[in-house]
Amino acid sequence: MFNWAKQQLANVAGTQEPIYGPSAIKSVATEAEKTPYTEISRNDLKWQAMDSTSVETHTFYIFGDNGYIALAQLIYSNVAGIRTTCQFNAKVFSSDPSSKPHLWASTPLNNHDFNEDKTSFYADDCAIELSEDGTYYTIKSMNDPNAIVNLKITRSTPGFQAGTTGTTLYGTDMENPWGSMRHAFWPRCVSEGTITTKDGPMDFKGKAFFAYALQGMKPHHAASRWNFLNFQGPTYSAVLMEFTSTPSYGSTLVCVGGIVKDGEIVIGGVDSTATHTQVKKDSENDWPEPSDAKYTWAGKTKDGKAVEASVEGSLGERVDRVDVMAEVPGFVKTIVAAAAGTKPYIYQYHPKLSLKLKIGDEEIVEEGTIFTEATFIS
Repeated sequence: MFNWAKQQLANVAGTQEPIYGPSAIKSVATEAEKTPYTEISRNDLKWQAMDSTSVETHTFYIFGDNGYIALAQLIYSNVAGIRTTCQFNAKVFSSDPSSKPHLWASTPLNNHDFNEDKTSFYADDCAIELSEDGTYYTIKSMNDPNAIVNLKITRSTPGFQAGTTGTTLYGTDMENPWGSMRHAFWPRCVSEGTITTKDGPMDFKGKAFFAYALQGMKPHHAASRWNFLNFQGPTYSAVLMEFTSTPSYGSTLVCVGGIVKDGEIVIGGVDSTATHTQVKKDSENDWPEPSDAKYTWAGKTKDGKAVEASVEGSLGERVDRVDVMAEVPGFVKTIVAAAAGTKPYIYQYHPKLSLKLKIGDEEIVEEGTIFTEATFIS
């Protein structure tokens, strides 16, 4: 009970958590031992809208056939059951940030609501709707005249989550966990529509990726570091999402990933790795910024063929370095700033690299578009 009370204090006040050790985290990998992954349905994409401290997100990464890259994201946050805030973010990456900055639009939303089964979200001048058959989202926002969003994202392969629930649990009593982390993905989608800026409409016909995430606790208590990769090739797509828990939970590594092609999941589960093979010290904040990286996947197809895959090479010049504290909504800032030693930065890259894939005896090499992030929190 005392642990639970200390945890509640940490949740509200941002105080540092005690060291509970690795026994206080139950990785989704334990579910994946029996069931590497499950395909997700419309039911798995409901907004939970928790009434305790949490951050829930829908994030869409869009890769236009014309070379444009954008991100559209809805963040639903709750602070200690006291205050709920919703924010819509849109980012259009500049091909030459030195001469033209990235477009970043972040708007607090008013009068939010959900449809009856909580698969669609509405607010003033904003709607993210899941289709009745669960195969596509429409994303519309007129909250910022600099970035008017009108997109449709249709999955071209089933979505999945690791294990049976996609969820890692935190707490000293796993029957009553005090925190959680869940991810679900649509790894391969087609996109259509526009983001209209001051310069006019930008066409985003192309490929896309969708990630659902729910951090059922303070974000900086859940993880200290993140790695994320999304690969989109002519035939295959790959996703990898890795986080390292804070020292309070034994700095436990949790990595989920998968490889898909049109119409089918090749593999999914927790047998993935992300390694920064070369790093350089960021002169502004001392984080070890990656310059080269290697990502791997392993598993078995539904018919039992062994699969190994990797993406490896130079990440090139970063496309952006995001000072999270400068861009997150104010209420999140107040939670995170209270935690000593928290200085979150996200490094974003967009290199052209190849996916090397071995399925049984068949070897495939496919060059594609990559979007990858390395996040350092504490």
